[in-house]
Amino acid sequence: MSGTRTVPALEIPGQPARAARTGTPRSTGSPWWADAAAVVGGGALVALHGSRLGQWVVDDAAITFAYARSIDEGLGPVQQPGAAPVEGYSNPAWLALLVAGRRLGLFDHRSVSGIPDLVLYPKALGLLCTLVTLTAVACAARRLVTRSWLVTALAGVLLGANVSFVAWTFSGLENPLYACVATVLAAVLVRAVAAGNLLGRGPAVACGLLALTAALTRPDGAVLAGAYPLLVLPAVRDAKVHQRVQAVVLSAAAFAVPYALFLAWRLAVFGHLVPNTAVAKAQELPDAELFTRTTGELLTFAGWPAVLVAAALLGIALTRRGLPRTALAAVVLPLALTLCAYGVLEPDWMGMHRFATPVWPLAALALAAAAVGLAERGGPRVRAAVAVALSTTLLLSWSAQRENAAAFRAEPTLPMCLVVNRDGVVFNTYADRLGIEDGSVLLPSLGGTLLTSDLTVYDLAGLTEPRIADALAAGDAEGLRAYAFRELRPTFVHAVGVWARKTGMTAPRLTAEGYLPLYRTADGGGDWVRADAVRHPERLGPLRAWAGRAVPAAYETGRDRCGGVLRPGQTAARPSHPLIRPSAHP
Repeated sequence: MSGTRTVPALEIPGQPARAARTGTPRSTGSPWWADAAAVVGGGALVALHGSRLGQWVVDDAAITFAYARSIDEGLGPVQQPGAAPVEGYSNPAWLALLVAGRRLGLFDHRSVSGIPDLVLYPKALGLLCTLVTLTAVACAARRLVTRSWLVTALAGVLLGANVSFVAWTFSGLENPLYACVATVLAAVLVRAVAAGNLLGRGPAVACGLLALTAALTRPDGAVLAGAYPLLVLPAVRDAKVHQRVQAVVLSAAAFAVPYALFLAWRLAVFGHLVPNTAVAKAQELPDAELFTRTTGELLTFAGWPAVLVAAALLGIALTRRGLPRTALAAVVLPLALTLCAYGVLEPDWMGMHRFATPVWPLAALALAAAAVGLAERGGPRVRAAVAVALSTTLLLSWSAQRENAAAFRAEPTLPMCLVVNRDGVVFNTYADRLGIEDGSVLLPSLGGTLLTSDLTVYDLAGLTEPRIADALAAGDAEGLRAYAFRELRPTFVHAVGVWARKTGMTAPRLTAEGYLPLYRTADGGGDWVRADAVRHPERLGPLRAWAGRAVPAAYETGRDRCGGVLRPGQTAARPSHPLIRPSAHP
């Protein structure tokens, strides 16, 4: 067949090639054009599903956007001009891609058909990462089965039907890069095992650098540094000890040396060995109960019948003679590591299993390769059984995802555009109407506010405020309030729901501290202004009336529209702004 050649199925130093033992050379996969078509088709399916989320980008992603703006403008790693350096992000590799996009004029410069490139560029990066992920699946599949295009196509269908993967791929956060790096690492391991070159310098260094990239994309990505040594030790046990040790040391050095330099820089610039976001979230030491609960929730989300069918197919493939078991184990090992990393993390408030993004493509590759491999090497009954099992898995997975997908599309996690309109624009308008200059605002929804506010922004959630992060980690609400009211003294305060209760920023306390309400919510929270900052009290009445119309309008019409290019100082004065309706003018 054109585009197809044969090589020994599996060569490991110290072991005879499997093809030599069996006399059956193994194909290196489908024609390149079939794999390419499967990659494009899978990417199109993921993009189609993602397009149903519209302009949604989660607000936490906009925090990194704000840092990218500051770095590109030469201000350093600060959330806005004049702020002190604080590592209010945990994804420096993703941040670097955003900075590069801004420098190239692709990010934070314009809008296209009314959609900001702050939305379009990270979504384009997410799609690009998905295509690279599926390309890595195809490259690995070519070393595992004959019909590699079928593995890639099945993986694309599984990912396109997975609302967790799709949502976080197009969320604006670093998830697609993390998933991409993890899958590329698996592909490198598979190809090295199949070529009998696992102890070579190339695979060792490549695996170390990929683990480094994962760790710089998400802190828990560092777990992938264990993939290479854990595979080398059992897979090449017939090699000399010093060969294995040299390979492991080389891979570890490729990861550890640059990562140690990064940690030294972090300590010198920010004064911590971990990002401030980790301090604010107060991640505790993992335990068995946490791992069991979180992984159980993840498997329930995937659908237990589908999980059991997939586990059965994979178990059979790993134990059946005639299959490249070591190469398949090279996929299962990164999958197990990322699943363990997910299991020890505290559940994320954003929901939809955000930290599990790399688990999905690795699981899809493992399942698809096992199923296709079993079908290719079995008789008609085996192929029929595999087809039924795989069809059942896809159907059950799709059925389990339908309700979750519909619910997420209806109420996606805290949209950036909502925060832009509800907090950034509204508080700018408050300051403009009251004639307040050089004001400040304390609030928990940060990303969209940083992109649009010309006020000094203080983070009530502590992600970019070290002292608030320390207070939250220690459960010291009184210390947090003392710092806020005695030292920060924000002009405006926005506290609602869980953040009002968690920090004690309630109406009685705010009133006692000399704050006046501008907008009140049903739970007693809302927007407040410091009384001694109001020089024109007569403006409060009309402003409250405006807020009573504009804030609900932000939730109704500002959730999906950001209003074009986002810049500090935006107010609701523009007639085209989403908050402006004929009845919404003050």
